[in-house]
Parts: sequence; C-alpha cells; structure tokens
Amino acid sequence: MITVTTEATVTATVADPLRRLCDLGVSIWLDDLSRERITSGSLAKLIESRHVVGVTTNPSIFQAAIGSTVGYEEQLADLAVRGVTVDEAVRMMTTADVRAAADLLRPVYDATAGRDGRVSIEVDPRLAHDTAATVAEAKQLAWLVDRPNVLIKIPATKAGLPAITEVVGLGISVNVTLIFSLERYGDVMHAYLAGLEKAQAAGLDLAAVHSVASFFVSRVDAEIDKRLTRLGTPEALALKGRAALANARLAHEAYEEVFTDSRWTALAGARANKQRPLWASTGVKDPAYKDTLYVDELVAPGTVNTMPEATLDAVADHGAVRGDTVTGGYAQARADLAAVEALGVSYDEVVRLLEDEGVAKFEAAWQDLLDTVTKSLNGKGVDGE
Repeated sequence: MITVTTEATVTATVADPLRRLCDLGVSIWLDDLSRERITSGSLAKLIESRHVVGVTTNPSIFQAAIGSTVGYEEQLADLAVRGVTVDEAVRMMTTADVRAAADLLRPVYDATAGRDGRVSIEVDPRLAHDTAATVAEAKQLAWLVDRPNVLIKIPATKAGLPAITEVVGLGISVNVTLIFSLERYGDVMHAYLAGLEKAQAAGLDLAAVHSVASFFVSRVDAEIDKRLTRLGTPEALALKGRAALANARLAHEAYEEVFTDSRWTALAGARANKQRPLWASTGVKDPAYKDTLYVDELVAPGTVNTMPEATLDAVADHGAVRGDTVTGGYAQARADLAAVEALGVSYDEVVRLLEDEGVAKFEAAWQDLLDTVTKSLNGKGVDGE
C-alpha cells in the first residue's frame, strides 16, 4: 500500500500535537476515571477527539471520584440496603467504572490486537508488602472486571516483584506501578519475563498477555529539585528540572537492553509481547516549568504516556512534539544524574523515599475513600450529617 502525504495532511499533523505524538509511536492514555466522566460522554469524546487509547486509575483518582459521590448515589443506596461491607462496596463501584471504561475502549483494543484499549485498576494499596495477598487480589479483580482489556496494577515493591511473576504466569495482564529507580525497574522487567516463562510452561498463549511498567517522572524532580534548591549554588540550581528526564531516559535504555537479549528473544519467538515503558506522573508540579515538559521530552516509539486531562489539554494546545527525544540522550542523562550525585544528593535515598511515600499516599487515599463510603452506607452522607 502506498501512503500519499499531502500538504493538508502535514499541516493537520503539525496543528495537532497529540496526533503527532501518536504518529511517533507514543500511546496516549488518560490518567483519570469517574462515573460522571463515563456517563456524560467525556471519556468517549477524549477517545474520539484527543487520541486517547487507554485509561489508568489509582487509589487517589477513585478517592476523588467516589468521594464526591456524584454519579454514585443510586449504587451507594443499593449497597447500603444490601448491608455490604465498605470494602465490598468500594470494589463494586471501582470495578463497575473500569468495566464501563473497558467497554468504551474495546474497539481500540480489537483494532490494536490488545496493545492499547486498556484500563488499569490497582490492587488494594494496603497489600503492597504482602505477596500472597496481592496475587489473590489481582485474581479477584481480573474476575470482577471480567474484560480482556483490563490491566491489574501491582506496585513495584519488593513484595510486588514475585507477585508480578505469579500473576503474569496465570495469564493476567499487568501494569506495574510506583517505579522510581533504575535498579527496581530492572527487577520489574525480569519479574515480567519470569512470569511469561511460567505462562509458557503452563501452555498459555503468550500473545494474550500484555504489560506496561509505570515509571514515575515528576515526583523525581520535585524531590531532587527541593534538595538542589537548599544547596543554592549555581551548579545546583543549573541542574533543577533535569533529573527526572535523565532517570526516565536511562530507564528506556535499560528497556532496550532487556528486550533485545537472548532471554527475551526466546519468548518473542513464542509470540510474547514486550512490557512497554509507561511514563506516569507526567503532570508538571513546578509552575516554573513548561506544562508539557514530561510529554515533549519523553517521546520514543513503543512507549505510553498517561496524562491527567490538564496535561492532555496543554499538549493539544501548545505541545512541542518534535520527534524522538529519548534514545539519543543516554550519555547526557548519565552525566546529569552523576552531577546531582556529585553535589551530595543521593539518588538511592531519593528513590527509596519516593517509593515509600508513593505507597503511603495511596494507602491514605484509599483509607479516605473507605471512610467516605462508610458514612454513605450508614446514611450519614459525605459530610457525616
């Protein structure tokens, strides 16, 4: 087939940075979900007009959505009449939303042979340090959602690593979340490969198993920039806003190395899918930085960028998507992280802190959600009155 590129096509692509992003091989996923977004047609519109081909959720997103109770009133009333536990109520509401979003994205899933059209739902964050419970929860969530295009999110904690292997080995597709360090990212990729090997040994179809690895971006800058600001020297201040991009680019280099080695080659021969890097936490936290920074500067084919709607809108309006901004920057990325270390800012200390904080923040959001739903089930409303 011959593709004819016209002047009108080029003009339209330049005028639509999100389309340009897709053309460069980046999958655009929305980092948000709510009942109202589904029923109002908002999600369907983003799929149609903003090139959104996937959705990610987390405990904080559901806390904001269900905590408002908007759109959930009838289901909450029914759950209260049934006398269900708060944990069951929360799971009934979250899985219903994920199931509905998965149905909206099913045409994308079919058109991309399962690569996109995915919706993620996370295991209970309180289980982050319990391997067996994480595996059991992942199986339960896959059963409850009951859609082929669901991804079960498992945190990249030490206890999460064997859970990834076990769940993938059962043929369940996984989104590994809360990855901050290059070392842990390597562990995640090898846990995925071990899971594929288990699935293969069990006679499962590897082509049906997909995975992404959610490498968090903006939080790295937020923490390292804070330390560089405290140092206050010209050398320190010149490095602000560079560590997160450097970290992500080196993660992509590690991805390229793992998914070209002999272990992967053997699995690829059995129709296995690569575990794609997913850039998470791409909303800019420092207003001094361009609001599309973590999109414009992390363009590479075969990656996913999951964005909150504000970032999605910003990219659509003024994103500077100019081509691959990752694969040529590995040497500079190493130099940037080395320069940060040379100033006494410990990379290992920062990434350990961010993982611990990430788990704690999701646990706190989940508990807030449970508390809100408990009040609703008891007939007290969201304000406890």
